[in-house]
Formats: sequence, C-alpha cells, structure tokens
Amino acid sequence: QVQLVESGGGSVQAGGSLRLSCAASGRTFSIYGMGWFRQAPGKEREFVGHISWSGGNIYYADSVKDRFTISRDKAKNTVYLQMNSVTPEDTAVYYCATRRGTNVRSTDSYDYWGQGTQVTVSS
Repeated sequence: QVQLVESGGGSVQAGGSLRLSCAASGRTFSIYGMGWFRQAPGKEREFVGHISWSGGNIYYADSVKDRFTISRDKAKNTVYLQMNSVTPEDTAVYYCATRRGTNVRSTDSYDYWGQGTQVTVSS
C-alpha cells in the first residue's frame, strides 16, 4: 500500500500564492505517477495536474495552466503543487493520488488518495 499525506492548504487572498505538498510513503516503488485533483462544494472532483514518478509527463487542466506548477522531490518522495495568481474559483479541497491507469485526467486511473487539504481563496 501507499500512504499519502497532503499539507499546505489554508486561506489566501485572490492573486496570492500557496504551495501544497503530498508526501508518499509505503510501496512508493509501485507508483507510476501522481495526480492532483480538487473538489469544490457541490461539484465533482476534477483533474488539476499530473506528474510521472520519474518527474516527467507533466500535464495540467486548462483552468490552471500557466498559474500552477507541479514538481517532485525524489529524495523526499514528495510532490508539490505551486499555486500562483489564485482566484476564488480555485477554492476547493485538494487531493493527491497515485496513478495506476492510463488516463491521467480520470479519477478512475488513481488508486490511493490522500485525505485532502482545504484551499480557500477570498476576493
């Protein structure tokens, strides 16, 4: 099994920045890639971005492209989501997850999920 722990969420004003972390432990050698998703109240969980465990194959949702950056610290088994120029529409619970399937944008391709971290952006 793989355990994931997110951190770094909080409240920020529009236009500000926040960095989320996702620390993986356990059978990390079995991970193909890591994804970030978010879920706002009353909405479905949506794809934010993905990075392969090797550090390549980085993809973003159109809504966050050019504002968010995914990176990985191999030594720490940690993936980061740098969020810049945030807007109130970015308010959601953010989750990281390990990918096993081929469609990086689908929740069905992910098996282990973190507990989520709340991000609230005020205008």
